[in-house]
Parts: sequence; C-alpha cells; structure tokens
Amino acid sequence: MDPELPLIFAFVLTLVLTVFVMAHSMHRRTVRHEERKLELEAQIEQAKAQQALKGDADFRKFEDRLRVLERIATDGNHALAAQIEELRSLDAIENRPLTQEKTQ
Repeated sequence: MDPELPLIFAFVLTLVLTVFVMAHSMHRRTVRHEERKLELEAQIEQAKAQQALKGDADFRKFEDRLRVLERIATDGNHALAAQIEELRSLDAIENRPLTQEKTQ
C-alpha cells in the first residue's frame, strides 16, 4: 500500500466535510431568510387589512355626513337646522380643552 494514500484520503475527507458544513450553513441562512420574508409579508398583509378597516370607517363617517347634508338640502324644515346647531354646541362643549373646564 502506498504511504501517501492515507494522506490523500484525509485531504479528500477534510475537503468533503468542509464543503458539507458550508453548504449546510448556506442552506440554514436561506431558510431563515425565507421565514423572515414570509413573516414580513404577513405583517404587510395585516397592516393592509387594518388600513382597509380604517378606510371603511372613514368612508362610513363621510357617508353619514353626506346623508345629513342631503337632508338639510332637501328638507325645508327649520327645526332641522336648529337641531344641527344644537349638536354643534354639544360637540364644542365635549371637545373643549380641560384647562377651560377647570377654570369654569
């Protein structure tokens, strides 16, 4: 048997193990990257869903205001205008800063 044969075998074995360890490490990084990418995509979808819900709420508010304006425009009743003014004054009282409430 050739005395260099075990040395060649050890070199090939070391080379194969090194390549295997590097390939495993790269695969693990790729898997972690894909997992993180999926997590971020899920977060983006969740944020979009929340934004859509908020947008729907804003649209409903706008729609309600539009209905009130339509009632005002089509109704000749002055009692409605008085009710709106009453609501405005109530809204102003509720939205008054706390410092004014303490002084009164």
